[in-house]
Amino acid sequence: MALSRRKFVSTVGIGAGAALTSNIWARGRENSVWSAFEPSLEAVERGVICIASNENPVGPGKAVLDSLRKLLEGGAKPGRYSNQADQLTEAIAGHFKVKTENVLLGEGSTQILRSATQIFTSKTKALVGTIPTYEECAGYAELIGHPVKGVSLTPDFKIDIDRMVAAAKGAGLVFYCNPNNPTATYVGAKATREFFQKMASTSPETTILVDEAYFDYVTDPDHETHVPVALQNPRVIVARTFSKAYGMAGLRQGYAIGHPETIKKLREWEQASGVSTLNVFGMAAATVAIGQDATFTANERKRNTAVRDFTAKWFADRGMKPTDGQANFMFVNIGTPARAFRDACRAKGVMVARDFPPFEKTHARISLGTMEEMQKAVTVFGDVLGKKSTAAA
Repeated sequence: MALSRRKFVSTVGIGAGAALTSNIWARGRENSVWSAFEPSLEAVERGVICIASNENPVGPGKAVLDSLRKLLEGGAKPGRYSNQADQLTEAIAGHFKVKTENVLLGEGSTQILRSATQIFTSKTKALVGTIPTYEECAGYAELIGHPVKGVSLTPDFKIDIDRMVAAAKGAGLVFYCNPNNPTATYVGAKATREFFQKMASTSPETTILVDEAYFDYVTDPDHETHVPVALQNPRVIVARTFSKAYGMAGLRQGYAIGHPETIKKLREWEQASGVSTLNVFGMAAATVAIGQDATFTANERKRNTAVRDFTAKWFADRGMKPTDGQANFMFVNIGTPARAFRDACRAKGVMVARDFPPFEKTHARISLGTMEEMQKAVTVFGDVLGKKSTAAA
C-alpha cells in the first residue's frame, strides 16, 4: 500500500512584527498550510474555535513572552545574523546533558524531517511509515522522486512493529512518529527498544527517525525518550519541536539529537543546501523555553490530560470510540465522513482537522483546545452528529 498522497507544501514562518501576538503559537496555521487541499479551512477568524492543528492553545507562557519583549526593546535587529544559534544549541545540550555535537537546530522539526529524508532515502532506498502518519517525510520523498512504503496500523490504531520491520528491509529511512499523528496512539518504550533491536538485526543499514513531537503530553507509565539510544546508535535520530507543548508553533523551532556522525551528515547537507536556522526571535524564545524547569511542561500535560479525559468521555458516552490518545488531540470514530462533519462544524464556528485516508469515511481528528473551548465544541458536535449520551445517570 502507498501512504496517503499529498503534494509537498512549505510551512509558513512568522514575521517579527507579529512576534508578541497570538501568532507565537499560531493557532490554525496548519490549516492555512494545507489550504490547497482543504479550501474550506482558512486561518482562524475571531470567535471561531480552532481545534484542527494540534497546538498548545494557551501559548508559551510569561517567561518566553518577556524574553521577546526584552529582545525587541533592546533594539534587536532581525535582519542581522547573531550567535543565538550557538546559545540555543548549548541550552538544548545542557537540558539533555549531551554535547553540542549531538544537537542540530531546525526551523521547526519540519526541517529535520526533510533533511533526514533527503540524506537517508534514494531512488533505491525507500521511506517507510505508517498509514496514516504525519505526511512531511512522505510528501518530501515523493517530491524528490524517492519511493514510499506504507504500513497498516494494528486494529487498535497503533504502529505495527512486526509489519514495520518487514517493510523496512533494505529501506533507507523509517519514520517512527510516536505518539502518532493523527491517531494519537503510543507504542511504549520497551516495545520501541525491541523494535530498534529487530531493525538492527534485519536491516542494519536503515536509519530510524523517531519523531517525539508530542512527547511531553504522554501519560502512559511506559514512557521515556529515546535520546539515549540515538546518542549511541548512529542509525537512530530523535526529532523534537517547540511547536507543541512549549506553545511556539508560530516561531518555527525544532531540533534533532543523535550520534555525532549522524548529526554531522545532517548538518553538512543543510550547510551545502543553504538551509538557514537563523530565526533570531524563535531561537531566543526557544532558549528561554528549554531553560525553564520541568514545571511548565508538567502543568501543560496536566491541563491537557484533564481536557483529553473530558472530551474522550463525551464521545465514549455517545458510543463513539476515540483511540487511546496520548497527545493533545484524539482520533475518533464518529461513524460518518469527516468532510461532512467538518463542514457542519465549521458552519457553527468550530474548526476540526482535514481528512486522513484511509479512515476519512469514519474518523475525525480532534485537537484539544482549552477546557472552555472543548465544552463549547462538544455542544456543536452533539448538534451535528445528533448523538445523545448513553451513559447511566
